[in-house]
Amino acid sequence: MVVSFGARFLAVDWGTTNRRVFLIEGGEVARTERDGKGVTTVEDFAAEAAEMRGRFGDLPMLLAGMVGSNIGWRAAPYVPAPAGLDELADGLLWIDDRTAIVPGVSNAAPADVMRGEEVQLLGAVEAGLVPGDALLAQPGTHCKWAEMAGGRIHSFTTAMTGELFALLRAHGLLAAQLGAEVSLGPAFRDGLAEGAKRDLAASLFGIRAARMLGQRDDADAASFASGLLIGSDVAARLAVANHDTVHILADPALGGLYAAAIEAHGRAARLVDSPAAFAAGIIAIGSRS
Repeated sequence: MVVSFGARFLAVDWGTTNRRVFLIEGGEVARTERDGKGVTTVEDFAAEAAEMRGRFGDLPMLLAGMVGSNIGWRAAPYVPAPAGLDELADGLLWIDDRTAIVPGVSNAAPADVMRGEEVQLLGAVEAGLVPGDALLAQPGTHCKWAEMAGGRIHSFTTAMTGELFALLRAHGLLAAQLGAEVSLGPAFRDGLAEGAKRDLAASLFGIRAARMLGQRDDADAASFASGLLIGSDVAARLAVANHDTVHILADPALGGLYAAAIEAHGRAARLVDSPAAFAAGIIAIGSRS
């Protein structure tokens, strides 16, 4: 087993549908590429690792994300929260003497898990992008809300906000109404206000009723539904959060929707560069391994 990944290594943020490869040199990102080769598209992970080394250099490789799940290369363990960079480095799963997978993080009660997000969360603190004591949100298919304390992941909650929206768009009673693009406009903000009631099942049926009564055009239905789901998620999290500011690790489009929801509750929202956070986290883990 290697003592350290050294000054040059490959870091891979390998998710379910996408993958980003970073060439790390001297503690900095020298090159990065993103593609659609998520774990669900891969049959031979060893061959994919060899292909990446062929393009970027025959270097040690540190992997994170769903590559360490039961649908990935090999299932890596979960480190229990509270957890920091040292615990992740100590818990690496070694595939061979120069290839390792970062463990996920778990909550025991209530039961919750994350895999891949932990590198971004801890990296955001490591890079000085967020304070060591902060509330961080990572919107996406499964939105993570993490309470950071002393620069470590103290606790977290996962909400299936994005997946629920995708399911509503693809199946069921509302699918035909939700085909339009989501935009940050009046319909979305109306959805935020409705979502703040947190009566989600009833509010969702209201989308159908509003159409039947001619109260809302279907062109606005997707934006309203997105606002409803995000509004419900944000309202639930902020009801128990003491932070005045929420730091959002997301692209500007999705992050902007969450920022609007957070600001509607009188809190401040700050967007954080998630690839930069991942890079800082994976470099810090590599330096400890």
